[in-house]
Amino acid sequence: MNPEYFTIWNYRRLLLRSFFEKTSPSTPGVEADSTKYDIIQRYITEDLGFLLPLLRKFPKCYWIWNYRLWLLAEATRLLPSSIVYQLWQKELSLVGKMLILDSRNFHGWGYRRQVVSALEELAVAMGSMTNSMTEDEFTYTTKMIKKLELVQRALWADPDSKDQSLWFYHQYLISNFRLSSTDDESLMIDLSNEDKLVYLKTQVEDLLEMLQGAETSKWIYQRLIELSIMSRSLDGRWPVKVSDLETWISKLLELDPLRKGRWQDWRKQMFP
Repeated sequence: MNPEYFTIWNYRRLLLRSFFEKTSPSTPGVEADSTKYDIIQRYITEDLGFLLPLLRKFPKCYWIWNYRLWLLAEATRLLPSSIVYQLWQKELSLVGKMLILDSRNFHGWGYRRQVVSALEELAVAMGSMTNSMTEDEFTYTTKMIKKLELVQRALWADPDSKDQSLWFYHQYLISNFRLSSTDDESLMIDLSNEDKLVYLKTQVEDLLEMLQGAETSKWIYQRLIELSIMSRSLDGRWPVKVSDLETWISKLLELDPLRKGRWQDWRKQMFP
């Protein structure tokens, strides 16, 4: 089967949706309907399992990732939160293993972002949210970046690196610091500015360490500047020397002249 043939995935959705409509409990949460829950869970679990060999063979096929999300969305719609949360947790473990096999998988990083978001929403809905998952995700992503830097330093040093998907995901995590903890899109649940500053400082220190031996990687300079701007927006102070910021801007202008206008705008923003 060619997994890129999207029509077959839509047809499969129609078949399962028809079955779910006939099987769904009339009153969600009623104990008498527990058998129906079991049937729906079994079908969804088996279908997720059916996709695994395909995902291993075609790890960058959008339609497979998209169909898995649909299955989990159906589980969220039809099953009790406690069951759904376990399914999403297993999915987070799966995508982690997939990224270990290929940390450059752009679809995998985008998928992981959606899984984490779903887990956060479920935890809030269940009243079991104690700490945001963002700190753990920062740790995970940083470890992957360090591993990538050690194994593929030559690619890191390439401004057109094929490994930019990992940086895009890292950027998504960092973007949450721009949002208030009350914003619906933020993963920063009950995180104070002081806590945010601690995490930002840690990220800056890690990136400075990565920079040693990878001085021609524009992604590191770009992220260092973004982190510095965010840090300053929280307490009014730069986390690094101004001379370092000026050096990083100059490096970006040198390494990525096609985005000259963007880097110059940053310079005006930082040094009005």
